[in-house]
Amino acid sequence: FTEAEYYQRNFNPQEYLKEFYSMSNSREGAAAFMTQNLRSLHKMFSLDGLRGDILIDVGCGPTIYQLLSACERFQEIIALDYTDQNRRELEKWLKNEAGAFDWEPVVKYVCELEGDREKWAEKQEKLRKKVKQVLKCDVTKANPTGPVSLPPADCIVSTLCLEGACKDLATFRSALRNISTLLKPGGHLVMLTALGDTYYTFNKQVFSCLCLQKHEVEEAVVAAGFEVKFSEVEPYTVDDDRMDLRGVLSLVARR
Repeated sequence: FTEAEYYQRNFNPQEYLKEFYSMSNSREGAAAFMTQNLRSLHKMFSLDGLRGDILIDVGCGPTIYQLLSACERFQEIIALDYTDQNRRELEKWLKNEAGAFDWEPVVKYVCELEGDREKWAEKQEKLRKKVKQVLKCDVTKANPTGPVSLPPADCIVSTLCLEGACKDLATFRSALRNISTLLKPGGHLVMLTALGDTYYTFNKQVFSCLCLQKHEVEEAVVAAGFEVKFSEVEPYTVDDDRMDLRGVLSLVARR
């Protein structure tokens, strides 16, 4: 299983973004995977009660797509990731630096879901203002952001992270308990989890993925002290040589 240190040494955020998040990628599945996830996030962040002050993104990677719907509902966002180069890549976009990834087509797509494609520039600015901190985290540690302690959040979002960071189901269950400590009682957990996937690949490198089923994820969430409020699988039927994904689980739970 791909260890954390391998990510730190070898994960190339620019290549990852180009492969999985470029809307112009000519490969059939490339955009389908992302637009499906954007629709799921839009749906979850439209649910009642999903609003508040602080949102923590656990395992943000170098991406912002998972925050585009969320930033309409929360005032302050804290983004966490293990890998230094991912956090640097994210900072590059937040600071609007030269060479940052162009998220414009993705932002436009989400604005379209929200009913106004023309609001894209405004949304980008809103998100840049709301992300207050980008910090290192390790979900396998009891205090994932140690030694830093964060204010308890109203909501945690974690997309396609834990299954890449946890080598087995026991580690996955423990990681959910660890990240639950970042939440207020009554706070929400919003997750996108890859199902039936054992690997993903880009730039001639292969990264492991914990092969999970829907019931395993739900049971782990309940065991971590949550009540599942919403759980839905979007099957993934594209013939995609970048991964052996079977579906993506959208889940919302309350602590």
